[in-house]
Amino acid sequence: MPDLGDADLTMDAASLYREEIFTDHKLGTIRQLVPITREAAADPSRPAVFIGQAQIVTPGGLLPISFEIEATTLADAVRNFGPAAKAALEDTVRELQELRRQAASSLVIPEPGAASSILAPGGMTPGGGKVRLR
Repeated sequence: MPDLGDADLTMDAASLYREEIFTDHKLGTIRQLVPITREAAADPSRPAVFIGQAQIVTPGGLLPISFEIEATTLADAVRNFGPAAKAALEDTVRELQELRRQAASSLVIPEPGAASSILAPGGMTPGGGKVRLR
């Protein structure tokens, strides 16, 4: 577990957002992060941020994906949801393929002495550690 003793857990009062959630109950969700002041008033000096969320069905189960949507209004975010989701899905598929490639090409190197502990008396080999060929 990481040591949190030195972690700075102070919120930045100059970067606060109010979150609003919109969904069509079919394809996904759009989170609109509305910039606010520390007094919770709207902060027009900063732009709103739109985050799309969707789930893809995979052989391993549901895979959630989140992605930023280039938009200045909710209507723009709804219009741009599909292309942004498609781009995020393509990125996710590329990352998964790379992880599979890395996993397939990785070498498993046993720790020193691991083989001798398996073959030692009382180890996993039947017959008190002797290997028998028939």
